Amino acid sequence: MLFFAEYKSHFIMLGLILGFAIAHSGLAALRTKAEEIIGARAYRVIFALVSLTLATVMLIYFFNHRYDGLMLWNVQDVTGIKTVVSVLSVISFIFLYPATFNLLEVAAIQKPQVHLYETGIIRISRHPQMVGQVIWCIAHTLWIGSSFMVVTSVGLILHHLFGVWHGDRRLEHRYGAGFLEMKNRTSVMPFLAVWQGNQKIQWQEFLRPAYIGVAIAVVAFRLLHPVAISGAAQINW
Repeated sequence: MLFFAEYKSHFIMLGLILGFAIAHSGLAALRTKAEEIIGARAYRVIFALVSLTLATVMLIYFFNHRYDGLMLWNVQDVTGIKTVVSVLSVISFIFLYPATFNLLEVAAIQKPQVHLYETGIIRISRHPQMVGQVIWCIAHTLWIGSSFMVVTSVGLILHHLFGVWHGDRRLEHRYGAGFLEMKNRTSVMPFLAVWQGNQKIQWQEFLRPAYIGVAIAVVAFRLLHPVAISGAAQINW
């Protein structure tokens, strides 16, 4: 009981990640049936509201408890570490937000659809969100150095690794042989398909509005980071 009390926030964070994973992956699994019943736009709105609400709760709790538990290391004063963490964070955002490829579908203005992408960031990794999350976790774990951060990173990475399996399974069920052919031409491991000769980076494919949106988001998050942390501190979670 003493151990649980001392590391209570660690277990709560794992619970929040598990809850988000169940809701996010569960709603994704129900997409086909749900769209038949309520329509693609209504499904997208519900999916977004549930995911954003749970993610916001998780983020606030993370901000307020990120230094809980044991301090395993502290390298924040090491020369160059802040730059390394900042660069890794920017790279993580480039991978984390491929959904911005279709902004109007994300906002449910156009009818949301499932797509088999094989361009841009997908040439580097078939699951860029997983890659981005791993990079983000490495950067923030290095910077913060607490046991709470380690637990959070492990939980997030496990969730995204499950998402790799779950996402491939859903796409194979939906597209069959078409997905399997695309799967053979791409890779989960970054740049593996390029190294194997199955893909070739086409840099012009990155010149699209979605990546401008990612760049704006990166700058906005950087500027609003202190505001978000101070705002979360006002909520007693």
